[in-house]
Amino acid sequence: MENCILQNNAINIYQQYFSDVEETPMVEKSSARTVNVYQDQSVPTRPITHISWSPDNQTKLAISHCNMVYQAQIPKESPFSYIWEVENPNRPLLTLKPQHSCVCVEYNQKDPHLLASGHINGLVAVWDTRKGHEPVELSVTETSFRDPVHDVLWIHSKTGNEFFSSSTDGQVKWWDLRKLAEPTETLILDHTRDEEQQLANALGASVLEYESTIPTRFMVGTEQGIVINCNRKGKSALEKMTSRYTCQFGPVLALQRNPGFVKNFLTIGDWTAKIWSEDCRESCIMWTSFHKAMLTHGAWSPTRLSVFFTTRSDGTLDVWDILQQQKTAALGVKVCDEALRCLRTHEMGRLVAVGNQRGTTYLVEFSENLSVCNKNDKMLLTAMFERETRREKILEARNREIRLKLKTKAQADEGAGEGAEGGEGTAEMEIAATDATFMDSFVVSAEREFYTAIEQELAKLKPVEEAPPDEVHEEHDQFTEMKPQPVPVQAELPNPSPQKEKAKDKGKEKT
Repeated sequence: MENCILQNNAINIYQQYFSDVEETPMVEKSSARTVNVYQDQSVPTRPITHISWSPDNQTKLAISHCNMVYQAQIPKESPFSYIWEVENPNRPLLTLKPQHSCVCVEYNQKDPHLLASGHINGLVAVWDTRKGHEPVELSVTETSFRDPVHDVLWIHSKTGNEFFSSSTDGQVKWWDLRKLAEPTETLILDHTRDEEQQLANALGASVLEYESTIPTRFMVGTEQGIVINCNRKGKSALEKMTSRYTCQFGPVLALQRNPGFVKNFLTIGDWTAKIWSEDCRESCIMWTSFHKAMLTHGAWSPTRLSVFFTTRSDGTLDVWDILQQQKTAALGVKVCDEALRCLRTHEMGRLVAVGNQRGTTYLVEFSENLSVCNKNDKMLLTAMFERETRREKILEARNREIRLKLKTKAQADEGAGEGAEGGEGTAEMEIAATDATFMDSFVVSAEREFYTAIEQELAKLKPVEEAPPDEVHEEHDQFTEMKPQPVPVQAELPNPSPQKEKAKDKGKEKT
């Protein structure tokens, strides 16, 4: 026995003989499972409008419930929202009791006890979980929004006391939680070139995007499908709104920058999800096909940079990995039968909280291959984004060149038509000028080609009229010589009526 023990001490039984050989990566099948379910404690249940993870290891969920139907008269509808412990789905950790329903609730990333909320009546509030169920600070109606507050985000600052919010009335306001009586700054989303910004011309803000690595810049998604890239350091309102992107046909429901490539951002709206680059303003660099069900929300994965999630109105949660395939989703999970309204990803990447129309939140866990980034993924994704951005830039330059050529040609034709009397170009320009919609260069060029083709066809149908008179007479003489002479025909009497013929036949029979 002692001899065996001494042998074990002398030999390294944990020695790796093939440490220099690279391990073969295991091909894992993409999968998902529901971990927990958190239900609305009020009756009747209300849709979920916003989800926020707590910054302390993200062990808590703040979920806001609000019925966004305009002037919905629902009896005994509760305005409460809840904070849940992730491991305890039976009872909420804390109930937030505002006077009006919370549309959005967001945790302060520096202090896990502080939350900011936007309400359906246009007010904003600050909560401290250590001080109970009521808000500790509330804004004033006169200085707040006119419409519901759709999004609230904390600003990355030294004190962590500032946040900003947006509403569909077309305003973005900055607040200091120590003084909510009035906002510290207000921006009206008036995209016109007037010096004085007017609220009547403002675009309604539906979603905000803020990246802590770029503290002075933010993005606003509007109800008109336009995304505005803003810079808070601008002196005037027009300098603050630096660029615009026409992203969706309907309202922008979700907007987020890629955590590893901040120049690329994701937009969700109508039936598609699109990936944009700040350098390409006219078109997106990547997009999904049109779904049968409307998309309601979406977000990037914080750990695997090529993965993003989308929710649909048919209760399906899709996972897209653009490095694997772009035409279809890598994984589709049927979470529930009701429409999904919002989602929020965990900082570790494997957990995603999804809320539906009936007020139920599902905590879904995905497989490791959808949350872990490989060593070559960032390099491949960089090459993909650069390639697609370069392609779109080439197409944009080509389109600008075509538009410039058509514009100069139209101006030249217009000048020639004005100088010549009864020219063919004047009629075309008059037709194009009758309606403002026909002033587009593509429409004018297509119209000009159409009329040119018609004139050519008419010219082919009338060769005789264009020929010289002598040639026409010669051809006519040759034609008359070759033409056979007509045969004389005897004049025929008019045919008698059938009744008279029958009467004559009867007379002959009697005789």
